[in-house]
Amino acid sequence: MCRTGEHEEHEEHEEDEDDEEDAVDHDARDLLEDLLMRLDWKNWFRSPTSRSSGSVSDPAASASPAGFPRRRPVILVCVLLALVLAIGGTLSLRAAHGTTLNLVGLPNNGKLGAQLLRTGEFEVAGAEGDKLKGTKVTLDGKPLRTRAAHGSAGALSVGLGDIKDGTHELRVTHPGSWPTGDTEVVRKLTVDTEAPRLKVADTKAKGFREPVTVRGTAAGAQRITVAGHTAKPAKDGAFAVRLPRPPGRTTVTATDAAGNTARHEAELTVHRPLLKAVHVSAQGWASDALRKPVMKMLKQKKINAVQLDIKDELGEVGYASKVPLAKSVGAAKGYYDAKKAIKEIHAAGGTVVGRIVAFRDPILATKSWKSGHRDRVVRTPGGGAYNGGSYGQLSFTNFANKEVRQYNIDLAAEAAKLGFDDILYDYIRRPDGPISKMSFPGLGDTTPERSVADVVGETRAAVRKHNAFLGVSVFGIAVDRPKEIAQDVGLLAQEADYIAPMIYPSHWAKGEYGVSDPNSHPYPITKRSLAAFAKKTRHTDAQIVPWIQDFSLGVSYGDKEVRAQLDAARSDGIKGFLLWNPGVQYHEGALG
Repeated sequence: MCRTGEHEEHEEHEEDEDDEEDAVDHDARDLLEDLLMRLDWKNWFRSPTSRSSGSVSDPAASASPAGFPRRRPVILVCVLLALVLAIGGTLSLRAAHGTTLNLVGLPNNGKLGAQLLRTGEFEVAGAEGDKLKGTKVTLDGKPLRTRAAHGSAGALSVGLGDIKDGTHELRVTHPGSWPTGDTEVVRKLTVDTEAPRLKVADTKAKGFREPVTVRGTAAGAQRITVAGHTAKPAKDGAFAVRLPRPPGRTTVTATDAAGNTARHEAELTVHRPLLKAVHVSAQGWASDALRKPVMKMLKQKKINAVQLDIKDELGEVGYASKVPLAKSVGAAKGYYDAKKAIKEIHAAGGTVVGRIVAFRDPILATKSWKSGHRDRVVRTPGGGAYNGGSYGQLSFTNFANKEVRQYNIDLAAEAAKLGFDDILYDYIRRPDGPISKMSFPGLGDTTPERSVADVVGETRAAVRKHNAFLGVSVFGIAVDRPKEIAQDVGLLAQEADYIAPMIYPSHWAKGEYGVSDPNSHPYPITKRSLAAFAKKTRHTDAQIVPWIQDFSLGVSYGDKEVRAQLDAARSDGIKGFLLWNPGVQYHEGALG
């Protein structure tokens, strides 16, 4: 009913406009007839004598017997010209109402790309009040489908249909009447759906605060965009976009004249300088007896960094963190002053690696379970809390839970902002054990391996803003058994600056890598396992910085055994290391 009413109203409006135009024509004709009658034009061309009657003489003719008849035709012509001008003005007014056609949604350059063709439509619009009834649109002589445009009064929506690449002629014709005639718009269209051919070179930056230039080629592109910066390619497609600092992972976009785009996810690599560090717990740093020997090694250049715990295996945060969840669950302990510790290590010429034990977190797990936030905890298929064996029942938090993930990311970002040079994740995994006995609320269709790797990628983006590197500690078995604890080394290497394999000889089973007793033979097990890690990550920019065993477990370890591991790593081309001793007591003799 509404559509019918609108249609009738539209017809009535058109009839009113036609009546107005007819009235103008009628008034013009009446004006002409009235003037001609008043002029009595036949008598204007008769002589005075023929117009006189009887013997009475015409005074005007007597006064000017020859002049007046000569002026009468001139006056008549002037009057007729005035009439013509008046009527012409009326027609001009009508012509001013001729239809205007605008093509909306087509680029000014006439080039149509794949993105525009996906929408498949454009609009034909007239000036306000123009009616487009009877308007025809053709492409290469073939009619296109039209319909009333939604939300645009009087406009037409035109479907382009399936158009092949090449040059086409678009013609829009609106029927008119004398004297304006038809209104027609002809547009040449060039359809080009081929995206630019984009190649981006590997980009390495000297440091987080150093400018970097992204280079590559983009044949057919008109514009290159990288991290908000644009450049115009050369004729051969070569481009160079200079950035004030490396943004980490970023998208390079090439756009051509038709609006087609090609994108490439680029990794702007900043290699972490050689790292030689020892582990120090939060409480170990607070102890003069443990801290001073470490600082002595640093000043003697036996090491060049200190690995200082941010959050440990108990879930305790070593400094007075301001992260809300750390405060609310009572995790922030304040064993050391983070800024003061960082300043002291930097002053001695070292860097600070902040270790975060991610998902082994008894404090968060226990508090969450008791407060009803049970999805933060690894569950059993029946809904109970998963028993982590030697770790305890409420020991592992759920890596798939958004709050748990964000908690660790927030701690990492806070630490990087405080001045930690690196963030090093540990226990970035699911609990060991049969996965069939575990449930991870929120995981959905994502695999555990992908979910864990995504946390690493999100963290790297967060700490990169504060010029910090990101490392990931992994089990030795993860290199060829990624599903054992949800650590896929190939995926993790794409998201982190370095991988830190825990290839402790005491942790390998007998016969691994062909070594009968790995714990008693630290050199071969270290060399062979690290070679496997190097091979696994060779197509990434991630470095390998191994954890080296400097503790005794089953076999007594001293300078000789520690040195054997370091020598094995160097034979694989790996010079960096992280020494681990839970008691923060190290064999300096192994470091030369």
